Amino acid sequence: MHPIIFLPVFIAIIIVISNCTAQKGSIAVHEALDGTGFTMDFKEWSSKNKCELSLNKGDVLQIEVVREDGEVGLTIRGENGTEPYTGNIRESIEFTVTVSETGTYTAYITGKNATGKITVKK
Repeated sequence: MHPIIFLPVFIAIIIVISNCTAQKGSIAVHEALDGTGFTMDFKEWSSKNKCELSLNKGDVLQIEVVREDGEVGLTIRGENGTEPYTGNIRESIEFTVTVSETGTYTAYITGKNATGKITVKK
């Protein structure tokens, strides 16, 4: 293929692929300045995001999920692989999770056309 024809075709392919994998909708993440929690507000959001928390053994996380639409998943994973919580959230809910060891924990949030809010506080 001639280089003059190849370059525009290549650019068009890249644009199409990037549009297929781009984050959809919107998300706003608000982290507490003291590192004790965060809130994620999302609207028609389809992607993944994460927040980290430094926790001590026995710390309790208060989790509130307001699910208005779409699919929402939440996993809380410790740096040593422990998972105090993992699940798909099908309705608005409040619950607590106690961590079993000291370390950095990552909260992974996934959404598929999700609208709502997740708040995690220590």
